[in-house]
Amino acid sequence: MTSDARGVRLQKVLARAGVASRRVAEDLIARGRVSVDGVVVTELGRRVDPESAVIHVDGARILVRDDVVHLALNKPHGVHSTMTDDRGRPCVGDYVADRPERLFHVGRLDAETEGLLLLTNDGELAHRLMHPSYRVLKTYLAEVDGSVPRGLKRTLTTGLELEDGPVRVDNFRVVDRIGGHTMVEVVLHEGRKHIVRRLLAEAGHPVSRLVRTAVGDVRLGNARPGTLRPLNRAEIGSLYSTVGL
Repeated sequence: MTSDARGVRLQKVLARAGVASRRVAEDLIARGRVSVDGVVVTELGRRVDPESAVIHVDGARILVRDDVVHLALNKPHGVHSTMTDDRGRPCVGDYVADRPERLFHVGRLDAETEGLLLLTNDGELAHRLMHPSYRVLKTYLAEVDGSVPRGLKRTLTTGLELEDGPVRVDNFRVVDRIGGHTMVEVVLHEGRKHIVRRLLAEAGHPVSRLVRTAVGDVRLGNARPGTLRPLNRAEIGSLYSTVGL
């Protein structure tokens, strides 16, 4: 790797990205904790092009371009996971209609499912987050009628056969029992259509309400339905790291 004489000093780029003050950024560089395009940098005079350089600090990707957008939407019930809808139904695009970027929604939630939906204008990131080979975990909170047997976790982690092939969850737990309903948490990296609903129905526990609460390390938290927020630096770095970018 060679220094870009027309670029910006690395410590300044890190400071602009909110990693640390310029003085602390210089210390990070000197201690070998910063890499550019896969190569560790220890020279304080290194210049980089913020538009093209891939920068990591302690192994976590640092986004330094200000034209890349990463958003989290708490998709309400009844909203369709499309950017436009020719039938005039409420859709995700309604929530970002005033933004200039061309945004991609990362995967889909059916209209009846609520919760976390990521949006970005980084097409490669969106593609990798959706591709099953990268095994990005999605966490769902499901309400089912009645109680669930003790052996359901083993059944789901072992796997069930659906009409389009076998599926198994990465984790499962009972969260709460309220009246005649049970709240369960399902974690899986699958992205097939209606996969959580179909899986639990196959196991004998149809879902009455479903909320996605996390994608990787990005969590829904206490955001109200319809709330849109930018991801923070740690969340962005975690997503890129998970998919090898």
